[in-house]
Amino acid sequence: MTSTAKTSPRERLIQAATELFYREGIATTGVQKLCETAGVSKRSMYQLFETKDELLAEVLARSGPANFALFLDRSTDGTPRRRILHVFEQMEKLVAAAQYFGCPFVNASVELKDPAHPASEIARQGKQQLTDYFAEQAKLGGAADPATLAIQLTMLFDGLSARVMMYPGGLDGVGIRTAVVLLDANGLPSDA
Repeated sequence: MTSTAKTSPRERLIQAATELFYREGIATTGVQKLCETAGVSKRSMYQLFETKDELLAEVLARSGPANFALFLDRSTDGTPRRRILHVFEQMEKLVAAAQYFGCPFVNASVELKDPAHPASEIARQGKQQLTDYFAEQAKLGGAADPATLAIQLTMLFDGLSARVMMYPGGLDGVGIRTAVVLLDANGLPSDA
């Protein structure tokens, strides 16, 4: 982490909010704690962001690329099937290392409960990027119905995210095994 002397108050607020919203939740993270963690005054926060909701929307918009970099294999190595399974392998690793607290987009949507909220729209766009990735890989792999398979894989990802939140601990490969079943059922050839 960069020192506070080199980072602007806006960036410190975004960094603090990214971590606190993800690890502790949006509702339980108050403005006071955000400001203390970021080392900025409330007055400064409200000069930079009109509301906590505006800060949340910015956090989700910015965290998307970093979140996807953890999961998506953008290399040209391997097969589409391998790249899809990579997503679930990465989730397994993060869960095992106790560094995964659910999908930030789903977490925000569940907490907000308002599909019209600006952060909900950003969360939907972020989640759509995952579905689009799965669809792209499924199409490249020759899946019978890439769009449906992409939705199924996204639902699996989100279901695993929820399970981790309800039952902390490892996934014991269940996500990978379930993804394999979906890929086999949809005609994506095995790497063997």
